[in-house]
Amino acid sequence: MNILEAIGKEKIYGIIREDDPEYSLEIAHAYIEGGIKFIELNSPLDVTKKIAKKAIISQGGIITTAQAHEALDAGAKIISSPIFAQNLVRFASCYKVFLIPSVTTPNEAYNAWRARMPLIKIYPVKEMGGAEYIKDMVKPMPFLNLLPCGFVKVNEIKDYLEAGAIACGVGRELYAKNSYSEIVSSVKEALKMLK
Repeated sequence: MNILEAIGKEKIYGIIREDDPEYSLEIAHAYIEGGIKFIELNSPLDVTKKIAKKAIISQGGIITTAQAHEALDAGAKIISSPIFAQNLVRFASCYKVFLIPSVTTPNEAYNAWRARMPLIKIYPVKEMGGAEYIKDMVKPMPFLNLLPCGFVKVNEIKDYLEAGAIACGVGRELYAKNSYSEIVSSVKEALKMLK
């Protein structure tokens, strides 16, 4: 499977950033039932172990190679980092792992691309200017594959895609609901809107 193409096809990269394992697991199940295929977990590895066979898991918050090893052992197929670090670039190259680094500026994005990162997270995108920021970054560098993250709202996803992003990382906007069924509904509605 080509992960980059698959994420680009799905358009929504579901993010769960919670410390409570049970709550994280409930959200993950709701994401899967709603139709999300890629889930970034910023949660204890126990959650990854339980859900890894049901979706493609990206373990978030990775900054060391030791954490990366543990994530892979738990079943993660993708490593996501809040930073762009050479130790993780080397790790990804050595172990043939899909790494999604996070950057903020055009210079950082270009350096990540030069390091052969197939997909680059732009975080925090809202604070940097939202879809217009993505458009301004992609215009001179159309070869960049960008994944905007950070308070992306469902009704903004199309704007980001039109600006040049290949998909969007969406988290609390999808799961800050009152019930499991509401999370499932919000995911289904978001995916339907993008078809």
